[in-house]
Amino acid sequence: MRVSPQKSAVSLIEITAAQLGQRLDNFLIKQLGNVPRTRIYRIIRKGEVRVNKKRCKPEYKLQAGDQVRIPPLRLEPENNDKLRPSTRLLTRLEQAIVYENAHILVIDKPAGLAVHAGSGISHGIIDAMRLLRTDIELVHRLDRDTSGCLLLAKHRQALLALQSMLLDKSLGKNYCALVKGNWPAELTEIRLALKKFHLPNGERRMRVDSAGKAALSRIRLLQSGKQFSVIRVELVTGRTHQIRVHCQAQGHEIAGDDKYGDAAFNRMMRKRGIKRLMLHAASLELPHSDYTPEIVINAALPSQFEKLLNTG
Repeated sequence: MRVSPQKSAVSLIEITAAQLGQRLDNFLIKQLGNVPRTRIYRIIRKGEVRVNKKRCKPEYKLQAGDQVRIPPLRLEPENNDKLRPSTRLLTRLEQAIVYENAHILVIDKPAGLAVHAGSGISHGIIDAMRLLRTDIELVHRLDRDTSGCLLLAKHRQALLALQSMLLDKSLGKNYCALVKGNWPAELTEIRLALKKFHLPNGERRMRVDSAGKAALSRIRLLQSGKQFSVIRVELVTGRTHQIRVHCQAQGHEIAGDDKYGDAAFNRMMRKRGIKRLMLHAASLELPHSDYTPEIVINAALPSQFEKLLNTG
């Protein structure tokens, strides 16, 4: 017998100091548990969620004392087998931890795993990690197809401190990318503003636009070749798809990039066994703080990179 969906009551929640600075969408995702993310963004967009009786955007940062109204929602009965990440995934993520202390955790994120649940994705890395470590939060994000260092905080105070480090650029992020063609050794900095736009189907993309937000990438050439090069990128600013668009703007698209890449180059690389985006978050440089030692945390280059090194 099918159990009918239940309708929740209106909720009015007052924000406390512990939730200060949290994005509205992230707050609702945590509060509403199994409600699909697409539904959460829809009720924000339609104004059904109110903060202090006013409409707010998903990125609104909550303040202590804010009153958040959550509308009644039809909730499907939980299917725990469907909602719970597999034991295999949990084991894989536990084994992917490359650093952990009482306040933070870094995993070597596998390519192909999304950090959040979403359309067609029943659970993301953060959902699985919350079964392994209570109350854990993402400090930053990586694209689904990007591998490497993903930083998480074990409590709100550490989260706010780490996000502050990202803003003041005291926390360094370094990537490795395999790109099309012979990267010029003299090209060591890309300073091109980026602006968000949407395709007709609603998909979000980024493009170089002087009216956009400032974006800076510093480059070091690791290996050059006629067909492809390997570069190391210091991400000074953290704009969406920044490295991918900056490389595209130089005519040196990243291998395996299905959004900003070169189709002919991708076909050639597939013949060499490359079936993923060749972008890897290689290291995090953390400053000394109440929550972190001064440390460089590395994620080893995936095998796909290693096989192609010295074969350009």
